[in-house]
Amino acid sequence: MNARFRFWLITLATLLGLGVTLALGHWQYGRGVTMQEQDLALARQGSLTPLSNGALLALSAPTQALHRSVKLRGQWLDQRTVFLDNRPMNGIAGLIVLTPLQLEGQATAVMVQRGWVQRNFLDRAALPQLGISAGWVEIEGRIAPWPSKLYELDGPGAGAIRQNLDLAQFRTESGLPVFELTVKQTGAAADGLKRDWPEAQVTLRKHFGYALQWWGMSALLVVLYVWFQIVRRLLAKRRP
Repeated sequence: MNARFRFWLITLATLLGLGVTLALGHWQYGRGVTMQEQDLALARQGSLTPLSNGALLALSAPTQALHRSVKLRGQWLDQRTVFLDNRPMNGIAGLIVLTPLQLEGQATAVMVQRGWVQRNFLDRAALPQLGISAGWVEIEGRIAPWPSKLYELDGPGAGAIRQNLDLAQFRTESGLPVFELTVKQTGAAADGLKRDWPEAQVTLRKHFGYALQWWGMSALLVVLYVWFQIVRRLLAKRRP
């Protein structure tokens, strides 16, 4: 391999690496900006008066009320509880527990993300024991989208433990008139559930940190290229 060919090969590889690292840094920065906007929206919505049963259902554009605080009263429909698998919390694998809440005085039910529970790894088919929630309950939380979807090899599941659940699927299965968004429950945990929901600030810092790492790699590529391909060549030519 002659010197000229090696020079252009290294130049091409550097440009390719520079393009990839800059693009990845821009992508992570964009995700961080999006999370920052969501964090600001959460703060604004969280400062508003919590919505009651009737006020929640009266929303003309529910998606514009994402992250808005709610204070609801109703009855748990425990028999319709769904456990979403492969949902880690604080680095531990487990299940997110979703139970519809039949709102008092309303025909509509709201799907509530009640919390997280560790899975039984000795018997993966065993359902966590949450206890029966009889009578009326009052819960606090904030409006949230349906949980993100994970990849499924065998298509949508239908058991109590499954990978994913969406609005259309649950409406079909249950026959219930279900509100289009969910409520992510906050407040004191009960029934062995944890509610250490990830904070947006932590997530956006992570994305900005990744962006800086990728851009740092871009800068390193430039420095190494300039030193080895330009500066050292010039120094070598000046030597007697």
